[in-house]
Amino acid sequence: MSSFDALVLALRKLPGVGPKSSTRMAFHLLQHDREAAHQIAQALDAAMRDVRHCQRCNTFTEAEVCDTCLDPQRNAAQLCVVETPADQAAVERTGSYQGLYFVLMGRLSPLDGIGPRDIGLDRLFERAADGEVREVIVATNFTAEGEATAHVLAEGLKSRGLKVTRLARGVPVGSELEYVDLGTIAHALVDRR
Repeated sequence: MSSFDALVLALRKLPGVGPKSSTRMAFHLLQHDREAAHQIAQALDAAMRDVRHCQRCNTFTEAEVCDTCLDPQRNAAQLCVVETPADQAAVERTGSYQGLYFVLMGRLSPLDGIGPRDIGLDRLFERAADGEVREVIVATNFTAEGEATAHVLAEGLKSRGLKVTRLARGVPVGSELEYVDLGTIAHALVDRR
């Protein structure tokens, strides 16, 4: 396989990028913006080398514990559980939530072979039972897998004596938080049940 074909194939691995788009990107980078291609390669190499999971919340960080977990202004009694760092960023952009997070890095999907151990539910349950957390806000996506994950989380957390709330249904069913407008996410947080 040629280097050009390998680049096109690598670009196709990005979400929403098909064969035409990946070919167009490869041609653009090589023909018009080789400096940008070098910057992308260097940034990707640095991220792969330096970015890891936060020991407390499991999001991406370059430190052992992320800035959000270290922020003394955050409400340690609230823990918002999201599927991905992109979902966490969407909730943060609303400016309406001041608690802490736990990022699952996925969701339950038995058809794809993804079970509780694959998304770190044991780590979440341990974190939620640290004595500081009083409410766990389940903010998984409103997809079939997200709803199944929310159900398993709620049952496991309630059995540990924790108050569990779920985002209100203002977020459209079948959507992912990363793509929902900020006002809808903010209202869903305020109106959680």
